[in-house]
Amino acid sequence: MDLKIEQPKCSVELLEATTIDSLESKDEISNGVMEHCALEYQEAVRVSFEKMVFRNVTISESSLEQMECTDVVFEKCDFSNVTFSSSFIHRVEFRNCKLIGTDFSKSRFQHVRFLTCIADYSNFRYASFKQASFEDCSFISADFYTAAFQKIAFTRCNLDQAFLNGAKLKGVDLSDCHFDTLSVDAEDLDGCLIASHQAPVFVGLMGIIIQ
Repeated sequence: MDLKIEQPKCSVELLEATTIDSLESKDEISNGVMEHCALEYQEAVRVSFEKMVFRNVTISESSLEQMECTDVVFEKCDFSNVTFSSSFIHRVEFRNCKLIGTDFSKSRFQHVRFLTCIADYSNFRYASFKQASFEDCSFISADFYTAAFQKIAFTRCNLDQAFLNGAKLKGVDLSDCHFDTLSVDAEDLDGCLIASHQAPVFVGLMGIIIQ
């Protein structure tokens, strides 16, 4: 599937080194590169990041609800168990990031790529995705309950035990993804693309018994 995902519009050579000691609600941070640092115990809403690059940044024990990210690259960052619910994420790339248990529920993703990320137990409940790509990522036991998918691609992802109930999977290709079990609703599988070896995972949903 040719998604034509727009890349973040930020040129590293034009960005200045940035230091952030703490975040306050409605902070607007732009045109910077932040590297090799950690933020703890942050609690703020509607923080805005625009034209930023984050490398080896760790955020922990924090809640940053309603975050707005536009033209941002996160590379080798660790945001495990951080709350980013109800955020707007546009033209953003997550590269080799650790997102274990990260809460993106009710967030909107447009022109976003997740590349080689570990996002086990992450929360995408009620999130919406338009022009989004997940490549070589681990989403073991991730929660996509009632997520809205429009022009998305999962490529070589581990979706074992992921929760996809309520998410319409028409046009979604899972054929090169790994899962031994997957929680989905039978009525949402119409138009979903799978490989033949994955069919037994879904047989029980159709009321079929194999002798």
